[in-house]
Amino acid sequence: MIRFSLICENEHEFEGWFRSNDDFDTQKKRGFVDCPSCGSHKVEKALMAPAVSTARKQETIALAMGEAQKQALAQLKAMAEKVRENADYVGDKFAEEARKIHFGETDARGIYGEATLALPVTSANRDRYADAASALDEIANNKSEVYP
Repeated sequence: MIRFSLICENEHEFEGWFRSNDDFDTQKKRGFVDCPSCGSHKVEKALMAPAVSTARKQETIALAMGEAQKQALAQLKAMAEKVRENADYVGDKFAEEARKIHFGETDARGIYGEATLALPVTSANRDRYADAASALDEIANNKSEVYP
């Protein structure tokens, strides 16, 4: 993932994470990138310094943390370890497993893993998502019945 510093036409600065430079360009072209402050879709990459991680820099960051921050970080690490010990790792099946638990198709249990954003249904991938596409078409065609 690449973190870009972004700026909108109203000079609001914010960050965005993208898989690649091409991913940013594609999302921008499709209107998926907007300013969280004003909603403008006229967003550009701002100048930014490269992120370089060094042992000395990490030491400086550690030294700059106050006692409260160090304690909070330690608590977060302990909590993450407790989750790993008491939950099942389901990898990229996280969303599927979460739905099964939600709908009572499997026993409730703690899980963790990865999830990604759903891809929009397009003519190029419509066959792959045939069931979802049918459901979306039905909702779109009967909008007044679904959303009175």
